[in-house]
Amino acid sequence: MTKFNQSVQEQSMLSQRIQNIDFPVFGRIAALARNKDVIRLDAGEPDFPAPALIKDAAVAAIAADYNQYAPVPGLEELRRGIAAKIQEREGMVFEPLSQITVCCGATEGLAAAFLAIVNPGDEVILLEPAYTVYTPDVLLCGGSPVYVKLSPPEFRIERHKLEAAVSPRTKAIIINSPHNPTGRIYSQEELSVIAEFCLRHNLIAITDEVYEELTYDGVKMERLWKIPGMEERTIIVSGFSKTFSVTGWRLGYVVAPVLLSRGVQLAHNYLTVGTAAPLQRAAVTASQMPADYYRTLAALLQQRRDILLDGLRKVGFECRCPQGGYFILADCSRFGWQDDWSLAQYLIEEIGVAAIPLSGFYKKYPADNPVFLRFAFCKREETIRTAVERLQRLKLKVK
Repeated sequence: MTKFNQSVQEQSMLSQRIQNIDFPVFGRIAALARNKDVIRLDAGEPDFPAPALIKDAAVAAIAADYNQYAPVPGLEELRRGIAAKIQEREGMVFEPLSQITVCCGATEGLAAAFLAIVNPGDEVILLEPAYTVYTPDVLLCGGSPVYVKLSPPEFRIERHKLEAAVSPRTKAIIINSPHNPTGRIYSQEELSVIAEFCLRHNLIAITDEVYEELTYDGVKMERLWKIPGMEERTIIVSGFSKTFSVTGWRLGYVVAPVLLSRGVQLAHNYLTVGTAAPLQRAAVTASQMPADYYRTLAALLQQRRDILLDGLRKVGFECRCPQGGYFILADCSRFGWQDDWSLAQYLIEEIGVAAIPLSGFYKKYPADNPVFLRFAFCKREETIRTAVERLQRLKLKVK
């Protein structure tokens, strides 16, 4: 068998949906950084410990042999805790048993949400730059992603671009606020544009709110689903990973109207059956944390953000100040690189700092943008200061 024929035969063993997707940019950067003296500002992974209270709760649950299957939609106590927190913070009432599903991370929650609503041939509007799971999720459902560009440097939602993207096949739109990778929190005005757009075209909205507690400088986290008419057509996805520094626990949840929630629960059932039982017990404790916990965490991360932001600007990067989330987006155009991937490789190999090229968050528009890198500030202060010291070498080198 020739090499060509073997390649064709091997490809035919995979579904077309799998052939149309690839692993995200994060894995490629991680592979470059592996086994090197590199400070990892690429991944949204805290390098500081999770709260002792929830770690102790997980250990206690395991020791008490709470190690068998949890109910498929999640522990009732946990779902009631999630509903109570939403009601306390936002004044909205969701029925915990019929409207809340606990998933294996927000990532699985998103997959279950797409599987619940997307038919083959349906179009889903994605706002680019877009978090890297959205496109593959739509493709794995047999749907078609339709991209709307958020133009730098402000990355705002614009009505005319949405209208240009809609068609009779459009089923849904996904928005992410606080936004990864830009750090934007969409304004009430922008969300009103989305709401009007969804209502006029009979669309479902999926909102990825995994960074909802991580907002800075007093900027308010506005909610699409609180706008009249949107509660009935919005699927909310959030989780515990970012807020409690337990990204490896894979604990997320989905809140949706009853009909859509049933679809999410069915998809979740056949994706994973259920989420780790002892970790759900720990999440019950997390759901009961007082408001002071969230304020303290946001203040800590805002301080780390400011240290990294100041350092990057002194090196010579042009940065917008993120309003929320884990990341700073830095315009690196002035350093002379023609593409962000080459610069990211150089930083790893010569400077010893890893960051994510923004082009990894685009499918349609990467060539239209300046050279941007995404830096994570969910790190210890010592980690951030050492990374900034290393980046000073980049400034000296390009002069």
